[in-house]
Amino acid sequence: METCWEEAGWERLASGVARRRMPEWDETVGVVVGRTDILVVDTGATLRAGAELRSGITRLTGRRPTRIALTHPHFDHVLGSAAFAGCEVYGATGLDELLRRERETLREDAIRHGVDRDAATEAVDHLASPHHLVCGELTLDLGGRTVLLANVGPGHTAHDLAVLVPGRPEVVFCGDLVEESGTPQAGPDAIPGHWPAALDRLLALGGADARYVPGHGSVVDAAFVRAQRDELAARFGVSGQPSL
Repeated sequence: METCWEEAGWERLASGVARRRMPEWDETVGVVVGRTDILVVDTGATLRAGAELRSGITRLTGRRPTRIALTHPHFDHVLGSAAFAGCEVYGATGLDELLRRERETLREDAIRHGVDRDAATEAVDHLASPHHLVCGELTLDLGGRTVLLANVGPGHTAHDLAVLVPGRPEVVFCGDLVEESGTPQAGPDAIPGHWPAALDRLLALGGADARYVPGHGSVVDAAFVRAQRDELAARFGVSGQPSL
């Protein structure tokens, strides 16, 4: 029987695939359920949020999550990860070094955006480093279901990881390479000159009929991603042809 995600505050995207828009910062968290493994895409902004996610997924599926994919190293997407003890963590190449090097920056960014100081400190102190780094693409077998992790950046950051879930429809978790609820945020760690090309790779990964799940906002289609790609190219003065 298909898990009733909607009743628990999740949005069902396909069979065994769901996402949740978290309160406070509206960041997306995803889940992909296989026969043997459960993958969580991003983990929320605090240890408390991560713990609530983990317990909720366990209650809905009858099993504990086993793997985590981190789409990029911003506080609202990674600071809940320590609540998933025992999970294998995946990230783009270099994410492990950045999270070790920039812990204080991550903590201050979380506090500046409204996370309680003690909660931010606790989450950063216990932040788990990725066990597996993705350069190019990596296929995960979750048991009767494969998921593709793709290092499609740089763009929003230097460490942007997308998650493709094949099926009907295909689902692509984009992280903050795509935002629907507002203009994509380009902070000091963004690489604007490469962002449009990252969206080209994202579109090639998912194709014309996929459902694209932004880091913030509602699920979108390929046309939305193409339009955002072209807007970013114009915004940052990136030369080259618009996406097809």
